[in-house]
Order: sequence, then structure tokens, then C-alpha cells
Amino acid sequence: MKKITARQRQILWLLLGVNEEITAAEIAESIGVSVRTVHREMEDIEQLLGEFGLDLIRKSGKGIALSGPEPALAELRLFLREEKPAEYSGEDRKIFELCLLLEAEEPVKLFTLAHSLKVTVATISYDLDELEPWVRKFGLELVRRRGYGVEITGLEVDKRRAICRLAAEHLDLSDLVGHTPQTESNPVFRLLLTTVGKSNLMSVESMLWDMEWKWTAELPEIVYMEMLLGLAVSTRRIEIGRGMVSGEEAGYSRLSDHRNIAGTEQFVSRLETVLGQEFPRAEILYFAGLFDRVQDSFSSSGFAYGDIELMEMVYRLTESVAKRTGLPFQRDRSLREGLLEHMDPALKRIREGTRIRNPLLGPIRKDYEYLFTVVRAAAQDMKLELTIPDEEIGFLVMHFGASVERLNQLRRSVRAILVCASGLSSSRLLATRLAKEMPQIEVLGNISWYEAARLPDMDYDLIISTIDLPIDKERYIKISPLLTGDEIEKLLNYIHNITLNEQDTAAPQESGNTSREEAALSRLKSYKGILDEMVSLLERFRFHPLDNSGLSLSGTLSGMLNLLNGSGVIDDADILLERLLERERMASQVIPDTGLALFHTRSSHVHMSSLTLYRLRQPVLLEGGTEVRVILLMLAPRKLSKESLEVLSEISALLLNSELVKLLEERTEPEIRRYLSSELLHFFENKM
Repeated sequence: MKKITARQRQILWLLLGVNEEITAAEIAESIGVSVRTVHREMEDIEQLLGEFGLDLIRKSGKGIALSGPEPALAELRLFLREEKPAEYSGEDRKIFELCLLLEAEEPVKLFTLAHSLKVTVATISYDLDELEPWVRKFGLELVRRRGYGVEITGLEVDKRRAICRLAAEHLDLSDLVGHTPQTESNPVFRLLLTTVGKSNLMSVESMLWDMEWKWTAELPEIVYMEMLLGLAVSTRRIEIGRGMVSGEEAGYSRLSDHRNIAGTEQFVSRLETVLGQEFPRAEILYFAGLFDRVQDSFSSSGFAYGDIELMEMVYRLTESVAKRTGLPFQRDRSLREGLLEHMDPALKRIREGTRIRNPLLGPIRKDYEYLFTVVRAAAQDMKLELTIPDEEIGFLVMHFGASVERLNQLRRSVRAILVCASGLSSSRLLATRLAKEMPQIEVLGNISWYEAARLPDMDYDLIISTIDLPIDKERYIKISPLLTGDEIEKLLNYIHNITLNEQDTAAPQESGNTSREEAALSRLKSYKGILDEMVSLLERFRFHPLDNSGLSLSGTLSGMLNLLNGSGVIDDADILLERLLERERMASQVIPDTGLALFHTRSSHVHMSSLTLYRLRQPVLLEGGTEVRVILLMLAPRKLSKESLEVLSEISALLLNSELVKLLEERTEPEIRRYLSSELLHFFENKM
């Protein structure tokens, strides 16, 4: 039988993984080649398929599909898992080279790399030229000398950052936590999975969960995965003797309040037992610093969904798409919240140069062609200082697509939990597709893969996932967020043959009534939490004129915080001052086209949410050269309920309203309080 190339293997896995036709353009986009290259490969692929008794069906205007009996398809899958490709793609070579160099103890000869990859030394040299800028982004250096070889030098902490980024750019969530034989069969991806410590990842995750830290359960899935990957990479580095050196930068921030040292020591002690490894003190500090940074970054981004610039971006994008389509996207609060939560980490990755992966880009372009064109045009009109790739436009389209299809809740009989790899965009699109196509399913919510693995059976009837999960196949069904016709039929069969049969063996009426009663009580508690937060925040709202003559930004903020001393709101003004200044260095706090800035943070040194307004005697200069005369200070505890976060987010969003800005700049405390009361009451009534 003829040898196949790595590219042909990729194409065949794609064809095996879809239920309908897929176009050559979609294949080309998925594997990063031209359409012409795909067509050129088809002749060899067709010959190979003939040896298995399979046909390659090409339908004009529709695309390409495999056809043949299931036993033959199963034989092809087995062949692809076992057969070694005749050559590596350019992308595969670079992954292999980076993994090898990041793990090497000493310089590697170019000849050794060339021999391993079955290419010339000149090809390796060209690859390294292309990799050099990527390596420099992490503060590392790619050293090449004749007769010496090649190596990557730099701090261990930066090498770990590079490995985590390499994983983020080339691995999906399913590769890390699911069962993906097509990835593990590729020797390059096997090497990458080894480098990131996949063999330890689930043990680390289980230990992390067993610690029962409340803050880990509150992390967004993407943040949780980044942290988990960082821990798994560290265990692999220690395993091969690349541990942190005492005295080397361990990532333990000087702003830390040392809250994680004791917990980290306990976590590491348990991990040593499970993995049979010894963790030096420098690693404990590194882990503690990692936990600190995760909590701090989540606290900052989670507070009011990030900064005002981001809110204005979402506002402009939504307005632009609404004008182009004539649809009232501005009224959809779920759309706004979803975009705010999605765009913050997405823009960060684009700025860092991280490759955006969107495996659904082809189908999205096909099914939402008009909306894709509109959203891309709207994004271009915003004239951002960075290029938004089509993969990211695809995620934005999923948010708007979900908004278009969003319907009123209908009476349902099957309770479902969603697990989606691409976060809120795919989960909301799938939820609205389900509401439209299968109203008998009640979507209880979207959870992470690690929550799904531990969710009690009584809490749901069905788990619907867009990725492979590390749980028994019988416990969930895997479909795509676009919910194709074949998948609707597959889902109906699953519900009929498994879910409803299981319900028949229980006491459905009693269970259903209990569930509805608990859901009603939960909603009432949520409403009470929102009302309590609004009332207490408005009652504590204060306005202070502030004489900041001759003071810098630091001195001005210090004066503002001093006015809160003795109020019971804060206990350590110095740490809060550092946090506020650090946040200002990270992103502008100025409300666009105004002399008003919003400074905000969450900290364990804040004991209750607080909203205070300061009008300055002299304008103060912020980062970027912008002057402001009015500052709104919003503080909140580190541990904050979902309801409190919603209220603070709503107040932040109101700052895009020119009427509120004018009140804050010119009017009295009672007038501002009355306006906020009216707007928050309207917000609450809309939630009922």
C-alpha cells in the first residue's frame, strides 16, 4: 500500500470527521494550504481510498465527501492511526524543532534535526529563521553557531511560557482532556503532548479539584485551562530536570498579599505523593505566583467585564452591525454580556500574536455568509490598531447568530447541560439552535468539561458537548454548535433510546416538581441578591470635591483612598493604590471623549462594594497623556457574587451614556443617585 503524506492524512481525518459535504476551500482553510493544493492531493487520496473499497464523492456546488460501508471506514481510521506519514509538513517540522530545543540539555546539531525530520540541513536552517521572532517574544534567544549547534537560552519561567503558548496555538481542548487518537497518532503531536505534560495533566487537575478552593470553581474555563496547562508543563519540566533555580524570577508578584503560600504548600505536598516527584521551594513560590496572577487577572477582567475601552468597542460593534442589518442588537443584553466576556481575552491573544483557532470557520462562513460579511465590515470600520483574523470574526458571528435566533423560552421536558470548547460564543449559538429546532430540550446552562466530569446525574438528564470529554461515552452526546440536520436526528435518537429510558426508571413527576421548585427558589434568591447589591451600593454612593493641587496621579488616588479610611470599605490603602496604578498602566481608564475616568479593582482588602465620585481642583495626567478632572472609583471585594458583578457591570455600561457622564461631571450627589436608581430599576425589571 502506498505511503501517505502528513497533509493527505489531515485531509482524510477532516473528511472522516464530517457528516456532510465539505468544500475544498474549507479543507484548505482548516489545514493552511491553497485550494489548488487540496485539488492536487485528491488524485492520490482517491487511489488510496480505492484500496479500502471507498469512494470520493465530489458534488458540484456542495463539496467533497467519503462514501462506503462502515467497516471500510473503520479500516481506514485504523490505518491512519497506525501508518507513519512519509513526510512532515512545514508546520509539523517547526513544532518538532521547538519541542526538541525547549527540552534539550545541550545544543542540538543541525544535522541531527535534519536526520530526524528527513529533510536537508538547509531546510532546518530556513525553519529556524522563521522561528527566531517567535522565540524572541518570550524573552528567549535562539543561539546558532557553526560547529556548536543550536539551542534556546533564557529563563526557565520564559521557557514554560513559550511551551504553554505552543500548546495554545496547536492543540484543542479535546487534545488535552479528551480521547483523540487522530492527534496522538501523529508523532509530532505526540511529542508536543509529552512536552506539555499531558500524562500528568489529569492527575494535576484531579488534585486541584480535591483542594476544594472556591476561587478555582469560579474561574472561567479558558483561565482554568491556562492555569492547569501551566501546572502540567511545570511537572514535566521538573520530571526532566528543568526545575526552577532558587533565586530565579519565580513569578511571585511583589503586590501579592501572600494568600496562596500555605495552600500551595499543601497542594504541592499532595502532588509529590501522587506523581512521585520532589518539588523544590522555588517551584512552590512559582506555583503560588501562578495562583496569584490567575486570581488577579480574573479579578481585574471579571470586574465590570474589563475596561471602558472594551465596553465602547462592544457598543460600536453592536451599533454598526445593527445599522447594517436593521436588527435591534442593542436591546439584547445577553449579546452585550457575551461579547464583553469573549472579546477581552480574544483581543489579548491577538495583541500577543497568539494564533486563533476556530475549527468551525468553514461551516460558519457557509451557514452565516451574510452575517459574516456584515460583522467583518463592522470590525474593519472600528479602525482598531490590530488586524482581526477571520477565525475571530467567526466567533463574533456566532454571538450575533445566537442573538438572531434567540427565542422565548418554551415548555420543555428534557434538561440538558452544554459543554462547548469555544466558550460563550459556541454555547449560546448551540443553545439558541436547540431552542429553535428542539423545543422539548430545556438548556439548564453551560459548564466546563471539568464540571461535567463531576456533575451528579440527578442534576441533569443529558449532557450535550461539542468536544470529547474525559467521561464515559454513555454519559454524553457529542455534536457541533451548528446542529446540522443529521445531528438533530442523532440527538433525538439519543434522547429516545437513552435519556428517556433512564427517566422511566426513576420517579419523573416528583423529581421534575422538585427541580422546578428549586429553580424557582434559586431565581428568587438571585433577584434578592441583585436588589440588595443595588440598594446598598446606592446608599453608600458619595461625592467628594478633592484638592489635588500639585499632586501626581499617584498622589491624587492616594487622597481619594484616604477619604475612604474609617468607612469600613477598605483596610490597606497602599496595596489598593498599587493595584489601581497597575491597572492604569495596563489599559486606559478614560471614558472616550470625556474628562471622566473610571478606576476600579477587586481585592481582599476591600470589604464591601463601593462607588465614590471625585471632582478634582486640577486636572490629573494619566498614562498616554490624557487629562481628566473627574474620577469615579469603583471598588469591590475579591469574592463577589454573580449578582453583585452584574450590578457593577451595568453601572460601568451606563458610563457610555452621555447623560450620566454629564451628571457626574456637573450635578449634585442626590441627582446622580436618582438617575442611577432609575436606570438600575429598569435593568432589574428587564430581568424579571
